[in-house]
Amino acid sequence: MNDHTELLINAALNEDIGPGDVTSQYFIPDDRTARAFIAARQDGVISGVTLAARVFQTVDPSLDVEVLIHDGSHVGRGALLIRVEGKARSILTAERTALNFAQRLSGVATLTARYVDAVKGTGARILDTRKTTPGYRLLEKQAVVHGGGVNHRIGLYDRAMVKDNHLVSEGGIAELKRAIHRLADQHPEVEVELEADNLRQVETFLGIDGVDHILLDNMNLGELRSAVELRGNSTRPILEASGGVTLETVRGIAETGVDFISVGALTHSAPALDLGMDFSPLDGE
Repeated sequence: MNDHTELLINAALNEDIGPGDVTSQYFIPDDRTARAFIAARQDGVISGVTLAARVFQTVDPSLDVEVLIHDGSHVGRGALLIRVEGKARSILTAERTALNFAQRLSGVATLTARYVDAVKGTGARILDTRKTTPGYRLLEKQAVVHGGGVNHRIGLYDRAMVKDNHLVSEGGIAELKRAIHRLADQHPEVEVELEADNLRQVETFLGIDGVDHILLDNMNLGELRSAVELRGNSTRPILEASGGVTLETVRGIAETGVDFISVGALTHSAPALDLGMDFSPLDGE
């Protein structure tokens, strides 16, 4: 658990608890103890359970918290994910924040797994994008990995991605080549990706040294197949298809022979996985 994640947990708890959990304080006896389980209410892929467990421990370090199913696991409805025992007030105070994290991240992992299953056997791999919830990028990208996907660049610093808005600058292809060489000299660890809107651009970019990836933006299936043919038998540059990808279309895109398919929906449109907490008193056991 890194410092950024701890900050997110504390911020989420602060906005939920505020000056105090008045329901638990006034309606739950201070000495009441309980056992609770977070359980899956539907099939899916789990992500965020370690983070959810940390929420309970942040609220009350005396709670006994056990992770029963680890991140990346495929589970069925009814699977128990976390067991927590201790003060009932503390468990109830932490419940919603813990569920919010685990439901959101498990939703991302589950949707990713559906896309990964849809392209199985084609050789294409599923990529995420930077279309993430502000502040949650590393968590959501980890959830994509838990679902079997692959992370694209994390931010603006770890890959140069030259899109159409960058290419309209003065200098054209000559300046583009000079910029690639300058980047390679000063940051040899940073890869370069160029966005192509048409096959003419693909052909041009294939002839430029130092291009590691070509993004095939909003191309139809015929254009994608032609782009793969233009590259020939080489495995570089890597070809990435992007734009309007859905579960209904992703298989056809994968069968064109592209290497990767980026899907913004993995993180910006994933529905939360239905998780819940089952609660029972320990008194008298």
